[in-house]
Amino acid sequence: MSILSGKNILLGISAGIAAYKTASLVRLFIKAGAQVKVIMTPSAKEFITPLTLSTLSKHPVYSSFTNEEDDNAVWNNHVELGLWADLFVIAPATANTLSKMANGVCDNLLLATYLSAKCPVYFAPAMDLDMHKHESTRKSFEVLKGYGNIMIPATSGELASGLVGEGRMAEPEAIVNFIEADILSGLPLKGKKVLITAGPTYEAIDPVRFIGNHSSGKMGFEIAKAAANKGAEVVLISGPTHQTVTHSLISVIPVVSAQEMYDAVHQYFNITDIAICAAAVADYRPKKVASQKIKKQESTLTIELEKTKDILASLGAIKKQQFLVGFALETNNELENAKEKLKRKNLDLIVLNSLNDKGAGFKKDTNKVTFIDSDDVITNHQLKSKTDVAKDLINKIIEQINA
Repeated sequence: MSILSGKNILLGISAGIAAYKTASLVRLFIKAGAQVKVIMTPSAKEFITPLTLSTLSKHPVYSSFTNEEDDNAVWNNHVELGLWADLFVIAPATANTLSKMANGVCDNLLLATYLSAKCPVYFAPAMDLDMHKHESTRKSFEVLKGYGNIMIPATSGELASGLVGEGRMAEPEAIVNFIEADILSGLPLKGKKVLITAGPTYEAIDPVRFIGNHSSGKMGFEIAKAAANKGAEVVLISGPTHQTVTHSLISVIPVVSAQEMYDAVHQYFNITDIAICAAAVADYRPKKVASQKIKKQESTLTIELEKTKDILASLGAIKKQQFLVGFALETNNELENAKEKLKRKNLDLIVLNSLNDKGAGFKKDTNKVTFIDSDDVITNHQLKSKTDVAKDLINKIIEQINA
């Protein structure tokens, strides 16, 4: 999953030969998980058809303030389009369109939407060599950057005129990479390494049976996505689970037992800035694991258990600069037990949730949590989706490490 996943991207296409590349650009944005809507200048339709772009984007393509072919014309609201967008990408941005943008000219739907947009605006110049060099064009670049717009530089190469030089629009893959890198550079966890544990552990009884718990791993996976979406490089160590994640900033390390999770966590902890232990690790494991399947013979079976290593406490004992977060799933004396765990395991923050709260706990899409930090500040949250709980947690961590 890309950092663009879930973003609303408005693609503005002006009338240059590079417009033919926008079909690929739309597909790449959608492949990255974004929603895409397209606005074209009227002349841009001579270079690529609205039908192609509407088919790829699965949205109508806008090019005028009303749908001219519709007898009951409906206004295409440029303000709504501007507010819908998380990002506005103008590619190709011709010299004509750039000059109009720089000077506040508003004679088509694309320009009206540009002047209404509240989101970051990226523009990818595309024009012939001499046009790109012209002083007026250079002035447009500087004015637009001065307004806070972000230029995706043109490259050198063969141009439509047959000349070779600067002015060629960046390739679609390069545009997507540029935008992803630019977004990441401004995110609060950029450059931070985050270690997260998720899911249950399975402790073998014999080659067939194990001791486990009902953890689905969903909470840990949502935390990983929330951290990555803030720019962090995430190592997600997960016990057996059906959860999956595809994100360029998340590496998943699968484990099975508590010992395997302990070893994996300690492998990465020294290079970690933030560690969040959300896994439901087994407290006990069979002292002896049978090498063959245990046959059903006696009416009872006794299994001797031994303690597993306490992963969270072991990290608290060796942490240096790391910000360490634990979870406490309680059924009684919730607040007191969570506070005691916070201090005993040398944590910076603990997330308390109770099985007594309806909608919280294992195998649910919601959770109700309370944050308790090392200064004994308590923050209660209402029942929310685990996605929103994860976002709250990451925002709380960012607030704490920047305090």
